[in-house]
Amino acid sequence: MEKMIALSGLTKKFGPILAVDDISLTVNRGEVVGFLGPNGAGKTTTMRMVTGFLPPSAGTAEVCGFDVANDPISVKQKIGYVPEGAPLYDDMTPKQFLEFIAGVRGIIGAEVTQRIDDVVEKVRLGDMLHRPIETLSKGYKRRVALAQAILHDPEVLILDEPTDGLDPNQKDQVRNLINEMAKDKAIVISTHILEEVEAVCTRAVIIANGKLVFDGTPVDMERKSTLHNAVSVRLKEDLLEKARSEISGLANVKEIETVDQTNGMATLLIRPNEDKIIISEVSERIRSGGLEVDEVRAERGDMFEVFHQLTAAGE
Repeated sequence: MEKMIALSGLTKKFGPILAVDDISLTVNRGEVVGFLGPNGAGKTTTMRMVTGFLPPSAGTAEVCGFDVANDPISVKQKIGYVPEGAPLYDDMTPKQFLEFIAGVRGIIGAEVTQRIDDVVEKVRLGDMLHRPIETLSKGYKRRVALAQAILHDPEVLILDEPTDGLDPNQKDQVRNLINEMAKDKAIVISTHILEEVEAVCTRAVIIANGKLVFDGTPVDMERKSTLHNAVSVRLKEDLLEKARSEISGLANVKEIETVDQTNGMATLLIRPNEDKIIISEVSERIRSGGLEVDEVRAERGDMFEVFHQLTAAGE
């Protein structure tokens, strides 16, 4: 795989405060990396170092083979960046702003119109193209920021909270756009929305207190949950004890917990031994025991639970 971002021992101190602590990782072409962490974990600081807007105290960052410290212009040519807060020129219209960005990026002639038309269609900005940016909603301002980031068709995209301020439909549109662009780019998304990781990311990286504490796929993250491969059974409350008796005898069942009892119904959570897959044997025991149930469901795992376990100490 082609390495697009390479961080080695990246560190940032602000006086006595160690904001980013010896982070090393690589991002390859075709990957969409969700960069996660609680507020103050060092996500934005790391992104600013990768994009060349903040010098590291130690370590190195490379983008498409160019060292951020030694060749910052080449790095910026390869990167599209939506920073936190997405500062814009409020007295311009989106069209004027994108024309200005095209000039900064060295896009000239007929290509300016072509590129602007292309990104305006991709981010659904057409209706607001000639209105002053200061009059736009937060969601539309976010779209303008995304449009300028992809105007020059960069190989690397760094997106800090790209769906912040968007309504559910707009979030879905941006996520679809990210999925479309992902095949030939490396994309890093800083977010605190775990559903975003599930929706678009091929990989999740978590930092806490400036340290990298997890690097794996969303499925890997789910596997660390105590709920992974557990089975939920929804049934009438008066069948609880019978269900417990039937299911507890299974060899791969570790424990059974009642997690909800409302309006005469109850939910049993059945956890397996050693991450065994138990959905089939639980379902068979329910059938053979003549138990009437509303639902039997295999749990994938709770990403929030894992995120909390990995970052709670820092908070």
